[in-house]
Amino acid sequence: MRPVGYAEYGPFWVLLQNIFEVVRSLEGLEEFICLEELILDNNLLRNDLQLPRLPHLHTLTINKNQISELDSLLDHLAEVVPWLKYLSLLGNEACPNELVSLDNDESDYQRYRYFILHKLPKLKFLDAKKVTKKECAEAATRGAFMKVVKPKDDLTSTDFGSNSSGFQQYTPLPQGSRDGTDHKGVFAKCRYVYHGRHSEGNRFIRDDQL
Repeated sequence: MRPVGYAEYGPFWVLLQNIFEVVRSLEGLEEFICLEELILDNNLLRNDLQLPRLPHLHTLTINKNQISELDSLLDHLAEVVPWLKYLSLLGNEACPNELVSLDNDESDYQRYRYFILHKLPKLKFLDAKKVTKKECAEAATRGAFMKVVKPKDDLTSTDFGSNSSGFQQYTPLPQGSRDGTDHKGVFAKCRYVYHGRHSEGNRFIRDDQL
């Protein structure tokens, strides 16, 4: 990541934005020691994203990348960019809003905000919305338990799909039972004998039959 003009002004740049270039690695970024704003939107950055220590960085946008996990990313940001004030992760799988999937709702996104604010309490702006005092208070008390977790599709299809290879559907019948398609029936007459003084059937039995 060495844009035109780096040789003369690189170490003193305060804003770096990649335009019309797909970035997979942030190698070389450690030479921008005075960087304050970093815009990395529309790239192929993944969960293994590694930033150098940038003590002056206060704005970071990583919109529309391929980030799907928050824990390691937030721990890393807390270590290398301690003065971060603005963070945007819109368009990543890890950001559970309706831009990513219609299965997400407002409660999912709000829990996501609480979790991030718990990890990065110095943030003033998250995604496209200012951080409120109420959010900070909620994040401080319950943010650690607000991580949004979704079931994986492969587990659903493997563990619960009736057509999966090697899957045996549960049945309460013993293993030796007949196939469910092998229907058989029995017809017979049964003679009932009533016993006891108070049996209703005794009213229809003659004395010589007792």
